[in-house]
Order: sequence, then C-alpha cells, then structure tokens
Amino acid sequence: MVTSLFLSLLLLSVGAYYLGRKRAFTVANGHIRNLHSLPSFYGSYTALWCLLPALSIFALWVTFQQGFIIDLVVAGMPPELRNLPPDQLNLVVNDLKNLVSGNFVSSAPDPAMLAAADHYRHLRTLGHTALWVTVLSLGILGVVHAWRAISPNLRARNRVEQVVNVFLIASSTIAIFTTLGIVLSVVFESIIFFQKVPISEFLFGLQWSPQTALRADQTGSSGAFGSVPLFAGTLLISGIAMVIAVPIGLMSALFLSEYATPKFRAVAKPALEVLAGIPTVVYGFFAALTVAPFIREIGTSMGLHVASESALAAGLVMGIMIIPFVSSLSDDVINAVPQSMRDGSYALGATKSETIKRVLLPAALPGIVGSILLAVSRAIGETMIVVMAAGLSANLTANPLEAVTTVTVQIVTLLTGDQEFDSPKTLAAFALGLMLFVVTLILNIIALQVVRKYREQYE
Repeated sequence: MVTSLFLSLLLLSVGAYYLGRKRAFTVANGHIRNLHSLPSFYGSYTALWCLLPALSIFALWVTFQQGFIIDLVVAGMPPELRNLPPDQLNLVVNDLKNLVSGNFVSSAPDPAMLAAADHYRHLRTLGHTALWVTVLSLGILGVVHAWRAISPNLRARNRVEQVVNVFLIASSTIAIFTTLGIVLSVVFESIIFFQKVPISEFLFGLQWSPQTALRADQTGSSGAFGSVPLFAGTLLISGIAMVIAVPIGLMSALFLSEYATPKFRAVAKPALEVLAGIPTVVYGFFAALTVAPFIREIGTSMGLHVASESALAAGLVMGIMIIPFVSSLSDDVINAVPQSMRDGSYALGATKSETIKRVLLPAALPGIVGSILLAVSRAIGETMIVVMAAGLSANLTANPLEAVTTVTVQIVTLLTGDQEFDSPKTLAAFALGLMLFVVTLILNIIALQVVRKYREQYE
C-alpha cells in the first residue's frame, strides 16, 4: 500500500514536470528567449510543487501512523487491559500486532483481543484511504498552483536551485549529526566502562581476558582488560596485508596505466577488480583450508613451529583481498594526470621509468595515499578472515606464525549473544571501538600531513 502510493506520487510528479515544461512553451509563445529560465526549470518547479508538500505529509504519516493507531486501539480496550502496567501492556500490544498480521500469539485470543484486532484493521484501512486521498490531493493542488504561477518573468531556475541548495545543506547536516551521534554514543558508553576499569589498565595492560568467572575464587574473576595484545594483533595482520597489497597493487596500477596495451587492460583490470567482489567468508575459507595448512607444512619442513591459525595466513589472504582497492584507485588517479605532463617529461629527454618516478607518482601522490588509506581501513575493519584464519587468542607477540586476534573480532565476540550492557565485558566493546576510532583518526592526520608537505615541495 505504502509503496504503491509512493510510486503513484512519483508518476504524478513526472507528469507535472512535462505539464510545467509545456506551460512554459505556451506562455513564451514558442520563443524560449522570452523566458527567464530554461523550460526544464519550469518543469522541475512544477514537479517540486507536486512532490514536496505531498511527500512531507506522506513521510509524517508513515512515521507516526502505527503509534497513533495503537494509542486509539488501546484507548478503546476494556479497563482491565488498558490499565495494565507498561511492561504487560507492551506484551498485549505485541500479541495484538501478531494477531492482526496473522502470526503466532502467546495465548488464545479472547473476545476483547479479537475486537481490538478488528478495530486496528478498521483504523489502518481508514488511515490508508485518508493517506491516499490527502497525498494525491496535495500533489494535484501543487501542480495546479505551479501551473498557474508559470509566467515568462517567473524565476524558476532560482527557486529550483534554492530547493536543491536546501536539500544539499540538509544532507550535509544529517551526515554531520550522524557522525557526531555515533561518536558521542561510543564515548558515553566508554566513560561508563572507564568508571569500572582504570583507563591505564585498558591502555597499557598486557592481558586480555574479559570473561569474568562465576565464583570469586576462580582465576580471572575480575577479568583482564588490557588492550595492547588486541592492537598488536591488529597491526601485525594489517601490516602483513599492506606489505602484500601496496607493492602489488601499485605496480599493477602502473603497468595497466603506462605499459599495458588497451586490449590487455580491458581484460586485466576487470579481472583484477573481481577480487573486490568476492565475499569475505570465501576468503576466510580459502585462508583456513588452503593457505594456513600450506604455511604450516612449509614451516614444519623447515623445523619451525607454526600454529594451525596464524597471523601470516590471515595477513596474506587479507592482502590479496585488498589489492583491488589499491590498484584500481591508483590506476584511475595515475590516468587522471594530464598527458601534457608526460609529454613535457619526454620532451626533456626523460625515459618512461624516470617520468613515472619523477612526474606521475608525485602528481598522483594524494590519490595514491587515499587508496592506501582506504586499504588500511579495510584491513583494520576485517573480521571474518581473522576469525577463520587467525583465531581468537589474544596473544602479545610479533611472531606472524602464532595465533593472534584483532580489535574488530573482539568487538563482535563481546556483543554476540545475550549480554548485559552494564557489565565491563560488554562495555569493553565500546572502549575498543573508541580507541580504534582514535587510532584511525591519527593515521589519517599523519597521511594528510605527509601529502600536504610533499605537495608543497612538488608545486
């Protein structure tokens, strides 16, 4: 019902666009130069008058419809149901929704619940009918108003651009407040965690064991929340991945951009980008079933002790996964360097390799650094490969042949299942998220400073 109404409103706005455009030609007597704006702006002006008022009512109704109907239904229930405590009333309302939807209910419905369900269906049908009439009427009235307002002196372009400007400002504001809300929600929960666990223990502790014991005499009854092993594992696996992805990705981008023939490039680049579309769980299976046993066999043949789940296996497969992020973006950035810069370098007697080292790479450095940052963020945020190939052991080690874990894996582990959100174990996930945000922010600031310094030298 809601979807069909929305599609009908969109079709009506499309018709309004063509009506407004046709009206502009009519009032201009067929001469566009008599109009203040292009006919398309008059069509957009009419379509906006059709769409925006009706869409506002549509959005408000969809947002508040269910709550309003439930309040009316509850008000019509018998006093023994209407006056129940809030938690019990919520259960009754949930049973009512299931009864209306035809789903399973917790108990056999009594006549009062059946009557309430009929009342709910009646109000919902009445509301849908009223919504259809209101929205379509507002759309038609908007078309009539805009159609009558169209004249050669109407500044349609200015008004349409004002609406677009407001929309862009609203989108930017929503993005900013969404980011702020995410950060503040993590910060508030982290503050509660640091009230229970000292921040010094969290930042500098070398043991991670958030599983609290059931009895006070058990080992680790108070838990251990040192985050150093987690960040060490994250940096170890991400470092291995970047050692694989950055050279291969950057060399691939240079080859495809400067050396490959058009036919080879047309085949090789899409084939390379296929790696980015493979689900991470497939990479995890590949790491656990193929790469990890292969590394263990090689290590055993060399007399080395290799864990069944190792950071090296996870890092190698993760590096393969993020190669397209470096190669594809770097290739696009290198191709965006003006051809005149290449020609000027060749005219001065430079070879192709010298042109790449002294002209193309410095000019494309900001974009290349951006692609590497994207790859680093992808590596830090990866979870499935680490779970399947590196394990869950929070070991503080720099040996890539040992099992380690990462921050994101522990966040998922802490928030999985039925958890109490006031316990240090669960709140530790928010503290880890906050620290991961701070570390990523610091990496971005350092990268921006490097790019700015190098760009000043280059310019």
